[in-house]
Amino acid sequence: MSRLPRLHVPGMPLLILQRGNNGVGIFVDDADFQQYRDILRNSARETGIPIHAYVMMPNHVHLLTTPTEERAAGGLMQRVGRRYVRYFNDRHVRSGTLWEGRYRSTVIEPTRYLLACYRYIERNPVRAGLVAEAAHYAWSSCRHHLGLAPDPLLTDHARYWALGNTPFERQAAYGAMLDAGEPPEELAAIRYAAHRGWLLGEMDLSGEAEANRRIAPLPKGRPRRT
Repeated sequence: MSRLPRLHVPGMPLLILQRGNNGVGIFVDDADFQQYRDILRNSARETGIPIHAYVMMPNHVHLLTTPTEERAAGGLMQRVGRRYVRYFNDRHVRSGTLWEGRYRSTVIEPTRYLLACYRYIERNPVRAGLVAEAAHYAWSSCRHHLGLAPDPLLTDHARYWALGNTPFERQAAYGAMLDAGEPPEELAAIRYAAHRGWLLGEMDLSGEAEANRRIAPLPKGRPRRT
């Protein structure tokens, strides 16, 4: 069965997942983490794509962005992927691929799921048992959103700015969201969409995304006879 084309809608947020090949580590030490973040920052600036949130886990990366053009996200990930693999192979004296095929992505309905994806991304190290609190993990956007360390890589979405009129209000409101954790149904919905590329949320995309691919799986079973 052929793969569906990626679902992209210019101007709509996009959750991106890039895994290491066969689940292997893509970062060996802090120097690797820092190099990837530098490459991501430079590539985002060159392509004009804002990065709203990110986490760099030992064997995968999550990004939240809003591409302005249909092919913009692909251009960003191609730049980042090629530059980092070249660096990683040279530094660790290896060859061949590092990534598990092409990156995965899903379009997000921002009203309900934008900040939920912020939280999903930044609590990833907590769910994985790497840290007790999201703010303790050095390689994510969490400390920026809590006002602990500004990150020049980031451009926050309007939904984050709407959390308060001042930086303190926004940081406090977002911190309360992090402390509350993800409701199980929200976590399941994000994971399902992120791994399969379906639309996360409910939107009328007729005439846009529906023109080149489905936005949700087909009903199970044979269609009814008419």
